[in-house]
Amino acid sequence: MKKSDLLFYICLLLSKFSFAQSGFEVREKIGFLAAHHAGMAHLAQNLACATELSYVKKLSGEQIWHSYYREPVVGGTLFLGSVGNNDILGRFIGLYGFAEMPLVKHKNYRMDWKFGTGIGYTNRPYDPILNPKNVAIGSRVNAMMCFALKQTFAFKQSAITLAMDMTHFSNGAFKVPNLGINLPYVSVGFQHFLPEKTLKVQPMEVFYNYNHWQPSVNGMLSFKETMPIGGKKYPVYAGSFSIRNYFTPKAGFEVNLDVISKQALLNYEPMVAKSQLDILQVGISASYLLPLDRFNFVYGLGVYVRDRYRAEGPLYIRLGCRYYLSHQISAFFGLKTHYAKADYLEFGLTYHFKKREK
Repeated sequence: MKKSDLLFYICLLLSKFSFAQSGFEVREKIGFLAAHHAGMAHLAQNLACATELSYVKKLSGEQIWHSYYREPVVGGTLFLGSVGNNDILGRFIGLYGFAEMPLVKHKNYRMDWKFGTGIGYTNRPYDPILNPKNVAIGSRVNAMMCFALKQTFAFKQSAITLAMDMTHFSNGAFKVPNLGINLPYVSVGFQHFLPEKTLKVQPMEVFYNYNHWQPSVNGMLSFKETMPIGGKKYPVYAGSFSIRNYFTPKAGFEVNLDVISKQALLNYEPMVAKSQLDILQVGISASYLLPLDRFNFVYGLGVYVRDRYRAEGPLYIRLGCRYYLSHQISAFFGLKTHYAKADYLEFGLTYHFKKREK
């Protein structure tokens, strides 16, 4: 056997395996409550301090898509801390999953963009008698999001990390008051990884047609409360027609025609009689898609082209995630907001017309 043939078979064998590492991270965070609404000015009284305990895993090629992102890091985080006012806002416990995508990698240094989402719990929600000054959070259980820019300095099996992040708590107006909590944090952390494990590379099932515009329809249901506190909970019905295109294995784009029937608008300017057609909102939105195999992160911005009452302004933001249950059906969970104020949580299913190629 020639040396060149031997080298080929060795490389072929190694291509069937990858090396993965898992470990833990401890992070200390300090920040402040960003009072994005005039009604929250009385809440920002103290520094916000928190501890995060994370399980982390380096994705080093177990699946083919890992190499598209230059070996990202994923994991889960337990958040324990304060948000700037223990007496009124209470202390928070959160649990969220995250992904860290490398922006810069050089030897033992890397800079990552981090996005995480999960749930949070506070022991001091609004109460008309016991806690009437908490105009930010009306429920004990809330959605939680975290966006961060993170730097890692590695040495052997360990690393020191520095980060700036924005942490958000909100119940998506499911229960008012719900101005939401936004927390800019700076933090320092310590990581330690266990020895590498050899894993067999898994075949990748392709869920996207690259460089091909694909149509789909989406249906969504949610619920929303409006002021005054203690009022009725209104349903939200919405649907959209979308076309999307994945230009590369790690970047996609979609355009949506959104039709929204927010029943809470029937209570807006209550002296004015309204029909279902009057409250119908129509918007056009565009979203950037970050695909991770079956899972997508979705970052979108939209503008209303029909909104008779303009109760929340002309623009809306959509942040969420989509998971492909099959090649033609996907589930969506997200948060629709107007600037820093949550509008409602989105729970939906999408049907993709054109079957994807394998």
